[in-house]
Amino acid sequence: MIPLTRLNGSPMWLNALLIETVEETPDTYVTLVTGKRLIVLEKAADVVSLIKDYSREIGIHAATIKVQQMEEDE
Repeated sequence: MIPLTRLNGSPMWLNALLIETVEETPDTYVTLVTGKRLIVLEKAADVVSLIKDYSREIGIHAATIKVQQMEEDE
């Protein structure tokens, strides 16, 4: 889970594994794989950084890199 702030200032924790896209137009929209869209106060780059940190923490980042390397070797 990553900590984010709703547009009204209230904090929330979001399951980073459910995030499909993050866009800044100029508000930051987080779209989930369910299709639900959230607007958060954080900048898109900050949200992406939080997702990367979370992925490293649970070991997904390393696994993703390993799969990419294996696919490149084929």
